[in-house]
Amino acid sequence: MSNKNLMYRTLFVLAFFFICGQSRAVKPKFPDKEAFKNPALTYYPRPLWFWNDTRVSGDEIVRQMQAFRDSCSYGGFGILPFGKKFAPEYLSEAYFEVYEKALKKASELGLTMCLYDEFGFPSGGVGAHYGDGIGRFEKAYPEQTIKRLDKVEFEISGPTICIQKVPEGKLMAAVAMEKKSLKRINLSEQITNGGLKWEVPAGDWKMMFFMCVKDGDPIVDYLDPVAVHNFIRMTHEAYYARFEKYFGNVISGTFFDEPTMYRAKGRTWTNLFNEKFREKYGFDPDLWYPALWYNIGPETRSARNYLFGFRSELYAEGFTKEVNDWSAAHHITATGHQDQEEVLNPVSVSGDLMKCFKYLQIPGIDKIGGRPAERFYKLISSAAYNWNRPLVMSETYGAMGNISWNEIFSVAMDQYSKGINMLIPHAVWYNDKNVVFKPELSHRNPLYADSLRQFNQFLARLNYILQQKGRHVADIAVLYPIQTLQGEHSLDGPLGFYKGGVDIPLTDYIDVANWLTEDVGKDFTFLHPEVLDEKCDVSAGKLLLRNSVTSEEFKVMIMPSCKTISLSNLKKIKSFYENGGNLIFTTQLPVYSVELGKDQEIKDIIHSIFPNPEQNGTSMHVNAKGGKALFIANPDGQSLRSALEKLQLNFDVNYATNKYLRYIHRVIAGHDVFYFANVGGSELDTKVQLQGNPSPEVWDPHIGNVIIPKKQKNSQSGIMLKLAPYHSVFLISEHKR
Repeated sequence: MSNKNLMYRTLFVLAFFFICGQSRAVKPKFPDKEAFKNPALTYYPRPLWFWNDTRVSGDEIVRQMQAFRDSCSYGGFGILPFGKKFAPEYLSEAYFEVYEKALKKASELGLTMCLYDEFGFPSGGVGAHYGDGIGRFEKAYPEQTIKRLDKVEFEISGPTICIQKVPEGKLMAAVAMEKKSLKRINLSEQITNGGLKWEVPAGDWKMMFFMCVKDGDPIVDYLDPVAVHNFIRMTHEAYYARFEKYFGNVISGTFFDEPTMYRAKGRTWTNLFNEKFREKYGFDPDLWYPALWYNIGPETRSARNYLFGFRSELYAEGFTKEVNDWSAAHHITATGHQDQEEVLNPVSVSGDLMKCFKYLQIPGIDKIGGRPAERFYKLISSAAYNWNRPLVMSETYGAMGNISWNEIFSVAMDQYSKGINMLIPHAVWYNDKNVVFKPELSHRNPLYADSLRQFNQFLARLNYILQQKGRHVADIAVLYPIQTLQGEHSLDGPLGFYKGGVDIPLTDYIDVANWLTEDVGKDFTFLHPEVLDEKCDVSAGKLLLRNSVTSEEFKVMIMPSCKTISLSNLKKIKSFYENGGNLIFTTQLPVYSVELGKDQEIKDIIHSIFPNPEQNGTSMHVNAKGGKALFIANPDGQSLRSALEKLQLNFDVNYATNKYLRYIHRVIAGHDVFYFANVGGSELDTKVQLQGNPSPEVWDPHIGNVIIPKKQKNSQSGIMLKLAPYHSVFLISEHKR
């Protein structure tokens, strides 16, 4: 980076216009100017360190670690063994000997390490994929590898006698469905000694066996906590048995990589599914299995929500919770991310991209290659807020090539403005002559050598401010429409399991999210339906998220395209509206209930809010308490902005539309912390109004300085914010209720 570009990056001018008498000194405890200017090493990023396709030696490990700290300003590493030629053998005593050299050197240098749980990726095979190809987990626990749900079907016309052998695998359900009436019959009681004998009634029938079988992939059964516990014994416990003294100090966390339910052809299942389902709900799911593939009539969407929703719950409890609980018990934190986070319909991929992080201390995402992960950052940070988690991780830059410094800064600022506060660079490489996924982010790469220390110090300053415990502030909640996605999903869809299988028409929740960011200039939080039911209360025109740390207060609730919604959710939304809250529905109004037999109640509630929904948002419906509701049939950024303007609310942040301006507002230790970033290539000059018209100090994370502006008399309230391209600032003031 040239000196000229560096100077331009650090140039910015802020002109402040304040109402008199509002300036107050910042308390000294937080933030601390010296700690911001020169953050502690623990705030510096810890990249993944690929030990790639070669034999590693203790001496070279020690040499590289010293150089990475001194020349790059890295604060630690996550060691990732990788490739068929890697040596010494994974989990061998020779492997642990060189690993211990890294731990000892980290202790000497004041670095912290993250325990990567695999040899290659994804997590769960112990070397089976992108390692040496040896499925160590499968060899040790052949019956605990991933399972798949298969459907074996044939057609038959009655009356007749049907005799069939039950296919191989564990029988989950045997169901006959009459093709015209969709009447279903549970045939399980007609099975004896592995064979079915059934007197077929008149009609044309589709007979289906649903079998849970071993998929053949050597990876762990993610839905089975016993299997995952054994995976942890092979990996995490092997490190702890040798390096207990490093846990909780040098080793501060674990990292899992790309588990997913798109494996097993998107039909990941587990042998104990039915037993656990009965334990939770008190009835058998047998007659609902056909809904996983077919329309079964009025029960279709309820059945799919129960079955797909329960599978997602098993996934969260089976894998993520097991890893998280083990980590917590060993005095460290757990993080990781899914694969294919950018799929709009996650039901056969992550299952439920918010809920799979319910039990994880640090939810995460992967910004890799050309995938548009930036459209989904808010979903991951919202999962953290929903379940009271203060940290949000992103593995960033992998397979993006030798990108420019401008893009590197732009990506980082976009992430931190959307709630991420732990960026893990991807990656540095032991063998920098054989980099598989560029860029190689170390001093050895001439493209980055001159400014890498500056960039990592910039990240450390962001981390110092935004990793502090505090709450996110946004006036807008957006319902995560997973119940609609589950209700419309079916297995073996035309898109293929890797891309989500089924393209669900009218899906707009991610568009709504990005219109809010880029076209409206408003931050928001996704609310999971479970969290809306269990953690949210209505009070005086506000929807309150009750968490001990990440509490929030919302003035507006947006329901993106929802065909199916739980009656409990809609009742709470209606209560919010009736108590003066503001509602915006987009594209599709709800018509189906998750709960069985409650569709008409859904329609009645919607009709009570929108007696004439055909108005398509051209006017508002206002109730006696001042609650307002709009429906936007064909939403875009402008119509969403117009709808919010019609509500005439005082939002916490206001500025003229600029798609490159980003912000996040948090309350930390009695201070309002606003982070504003210009992620684009042109200078940005705009007026920003902050609720309460505070008198903030200006903290620049690029150069570490702090400006305490002078008040100007006889001026209009607000802040004129001028930011150079790819530049950002914090505005920090005492918090006032």
